[in-house]
Amino acid sequence: MSSSPTDLSDILAQHRVWGLLSASARQDLLAQSQVLDLQASGLVASAGQWGAYLWLILQGRVDLEDPELVRTHTLLTGESFGAGVTPWTLQQSCHVTCTQDSRLLQVPEACLLALLSREPVLSPFLPVPLDGQYPSAKAKAAAPGTDTNLLSMRLQNLIKHPPVTLPPQASVLEVARTMRERGVSSVMLVEQEHLFGLVTDRDLRNRVVAEGLDLSRPAADIATLAPMTLDKRSPAFEALLLMARHNIHHVPVMDGQRIAGMVTATDLTQQQSTSAVYLAGDIHQQSSLDGLVAISQRVKSLQQNLSAAHTSAYNTGHVITTITDALTCRLIHLAEAELGPPPVDYVWVAAGSQGRCEQTAKSDQDNCMVLHDAYDPALHGEYFKALARRVCDGLAACGYIHCPGEMMAMTDQWRQPLRVWRQYFQHWINVPDPKALMLVTVFFDLRAVHGQHELLHSLRQEVLAHTAKQSLFLAYVVGNAQKQRPPLNLFGQISLIRSGEHAGTVDLKHQAIAPIVDLGRIYALAAGLHEVNTSDRIEKAAQLGELSSQGSRDLRDALEFVSSQRITHQSLRLQQGLEPDNYLPLQELSNFERGHLRDAFSVIQSLQNVLGQRYQSGQF
Repeated sequence: MSSSPTDLSDILAQHRVWGLLSASARQDLLAQSQVLDLQASGLVASAGQWGAYLWLILQGRVDLEDPELVRTHTLLTGESFGAGVTPWTLQQSCHVTCTQDSRLLQVPEACLLALLSREPVLSPFLPVPLDGQYPSAKAKAAAPGTDTNLLSMRLQNLIKHPPVTLPPQASVLEVARTMRERGVSSVMLVEQEHLFGLVTDRDLRNRVVAEGLDLSRPAADIATLAPMTLDKRSPAFEALLLMARHNIHHVPVMDGQRIAGMVTATDLTQQQSTSAVYLAGDIHQQSSLDGLVAISQRVKSLQQNLSAAHTSAYNTGHVITTITDALTCRLIHLAEAELGPPPVDYVWVAAGSQGRCEQTAKSDQDNCMVLHDAYDPALHGEYFKALARRVCDGLAACGYIHCPGEMMAMTDQWRQPLRVWRQYFQHWINVPDPKALMLVTVFFDLRAVHGQHELLHSLRQEVLAHTAKQSLFLAYVVGNAQKQRPPLNLFGQISLIRSGEHAGTVDLKHQAIAPIVDLGRIYALAAGLHEVNTSDRIEKAAQLGELSSQGSRDLRDALEFVSSQRITHQSLRLQQGLEPDNYLPLQELSNFERGHLRDAFSVIQSLQNVLGQRYQSGQF
């Protein structure tokens, strides 16, 4: 695999990025760089050890492997990774391996900085700040805890001390003294090495002091029994969501059946992105719609902060959706406080992007209610109509506009008992007319937000067991999904909107993200998957053989890239004092990013074609 300096210079001259440099700049680049010939399965560099160089793949294939998230980013001949190209969080979490015999050009970061100063044409292709370009770069590397890599770090990295435990029989007084002596805000109650309960400083304040409880009482009397826990290998991001959704501030961390330690909201708030925890906490403390409306204005700032910290689109969607869930739950609590307890069980269900945990600061509302079959319209109709109206109008006041198609719980059609919902889905599956196919795109992406979750769970099980066997229905769904195609022309170039208010832009929501969402939904329906999030659906579908592992990785990467560009674009508009939208002018992107956007569109188009051919030929 040897190459002469002349050969290497020719390779660079023909490269779409490095070919833009002057001949002398390319020679200087080669003089300061090193060529590495590596064998397949060889480790190039461990996580956190490869960001001081930019690596150009002259020949072969390289994988960036995240062992914790079990995700792989594949790079091929001509592509680059490392300094100036790969986000800092990926540099810290991924190992670099060769999966084929490969030749790499290793360019020192100092060389890149020098090139940038004399060859400004290179700057659009190095979107990630180099060490030394900004004062914060070294500080970030020295203190990763100040970055929002909370959303990729493991919980075990946040544990500060060994578990603080006492037996359930210990007195309340003993618990309080232990907290003081150990400088902690919680004590775990353990019996025979199993977690029995949890006592926090809030429990002591609310359940002991405020109630005048005898301090000699057993701690088990005031504890939260069987508290929610997470595994130590879980992303810290999951603790953020758990706390925000349930308005709690302590999460025991487990190592299998053994207690590993405790993570608190204070641990999380030392990271930049965790304002979501306290934002959700503030939501649960509001006693009026006006208070909720005021807090909802902070969601846009939250998205801006997440974007500025290079948080993944996958995690951003979960965080933003968690706030929507919290607002929804609080509106339901306020409505029930006004109307009285519900006369029969029900579950409030999120649909669309909220159901998939893929919301951004620009979202309307899609929701519905599944009522228990004991529901009687004459006896209970007015109650649930009033409840749904208060919640949907409250969400609209908080910035989640009413669904233009009225697919909301406040619409009588979408507030029905379980038996009626069964009939709805049976009709949509058995008679897939255009209206049914339109409804499929909303009501097959459902997630319980509040109430009796079992009502939705039983409905979902029945529906998925049915759809996996309905080949004709799936063929219609695939045909309907083919109508939304990525904007590529016959020559494989990005095609812009030609006229109207958004001329010269790309509609990222309808031309890119929606087609991927459709693909994920089809895979889920065909395989009977319970996953609702699009990325999770695609990953699970590959495990069950609905698409190849490579296709799954490519499609999830395409979704992440396009969604990230959408979030970045919306954040830029917010900074300019404009309302966020989904229409991206290509001038906001570097040539490097445009190339990746074109590649993402190509991936979507390719997998759409595969599904179309499969169902047209009856291979289902």
